[in-house]
Amino acid sequence: MAIQRMDNVLIVVEDLDAVIAFFVELGMELEGRGPVEGRWVERVIGIDDVRQEVAMLRTPDGHGKVELAMFHRPAAISAEPRDAPANTLGIRRIMFAVDDIDDVIARLRGHGAELVGEVERYEDIFRLCYVRGPEGIVVGLAEQLR
Repeated sequence: MAIQRMDNVLIVVEDLDAVIAFFVELGMELEGRGPVEGRWVERVIGIDDVRQEVAMLRTPDGHGKVELAMFHRPAAISAEPRDAPANTLGIRRIMFAVDDIDDVIARLRGHGAELVGEVERYEDIFRLCYVRGPEGIVVGLAEQLR
């Protein structure tokens, strides 16, 4: 049996409000937000005495989702440098297709985002870049040219 779809990507954050605002500015829609705790979640994630707040955001087409979790208990830990380079092992970024890459970058800068490198053109197909947002979260932006 094959998988049905990719449901979501989880990002653990310290400032849930700031990261929600960043993704909403990017164009995602807040689907829901609330506390998550109890024995069921402890068994799923393998951590005892868990208390967290979770927000689910979805892309405008309704297919892609990003789940944000802020741990109240136990405290979140950092496993790598906050501004890890692109060749660091693990998940490095989430890529989004956008209509106007320059407009998106300008709007995200209002939320503290900075370009990781430069906006570059890949042949006559895409304009691409990486943007580092709050808490070091890196998103890729791809504007299709044709």
